[in-house]
Amino acid sequence: MQLGSIEAGGTKFVCAVGNEDYRVLDEEYIPTTTPEETLSKTIAYFKKFPDVKAIAISSFGPIELRRNSPKYGFITNTPKPGWSNTDFVGRLKQDLDVPMFWTTDVNGSAYGEYVMSTLFNENVGSLVYFTIGTGVGAGAIVNGNFIGSMGHPEMGHVRLKRHPDDLDFKGICPFHGDCLEGLVSGPTFDARLGKPGKDVPLTDHVWDIMAYYVAQAALQETLMLRPDKIVFGGGVVSEAFLVKVRAEFAKLLNDYVEVGNLDDYIVMPAVKDNGSATVGDFAMALIEYNK
Repeated sequence: MQLGSIEAGGTKFVCAVGNEDYRVLDEEYIPTTTPEETLSKTIAYFKKFPDVKAIAISSFGPIELRRNSPKYGFITNTPKPGWSNTDFVGRLKQDLDVPMFWTTDVNGSAYGEYVMSTLFNENVGSLVYFTIGTGVGAGAIVNGNFIGSMGHPEMGHVRLKRHPDDLDFKGICPFHGDCLEGLVSGPTFDARLGKPGKDVPLTDHVWDIMAYYVAQAALQETLMLRPDKIVFGGGVVSEAFLVKVRAEFAKLLNDYVEVGNLDDYIVMPAVKDNGSATVGDFAMALIEYNK
């Protein structure tokens, strides 16, 4: 059986066709331009695969995911220019007559990591997936289900205790200033140092400051959700950075609750090259088809 995946990002759409083993059979990148141009190219891609039985879409947001809402399937008040109030799912359904599952990009990634944990026979009933890149977001799986009913979580916009060496930085989030996204997303390197993160050596103190903030986010989700695992992906994250995060997390947690070995608890994605959402989409498309 062929299944479809759309990982809709603010820079590009990753469109893929795979099978029930979650293997990618074909893939194409489509630049994110205007809604009409991008969605038309997405439709044209899937029209080349008439055997696709269902498609799952993991999109940048905010999005409306309440099925009883007249705006279900819409990207809502996104800061992405030109994309506010876009009927994403409705536009696809005009030309693609297959079941579709609709969720956030980080929910898709979270589900992909959950599926991989199951395939690896890990005892993971719940996990949180953070992406730290141009923006910051997170999705959570508890007993195989996403959390959130009024809407999807916005864990990238939680408030944090400021690092004493970072008090003069106001943050870059247009809504909240110094929320998590405003303090650790990729563009904060340019805002603080005038250069991209890839040009900042890990010995720079800014990485310690960011690890302190990311560890706070991990601590919040640990104490609220008690997940079996917290996964960090996105362009800012590396294993060397997570070493710093684990050290800060251990100090903040102070052995208050048991989380096991931190090397197994705070981890990089199991799916390489930030492909977790594609795996998650295939799994969710299969579930949607079998309803």
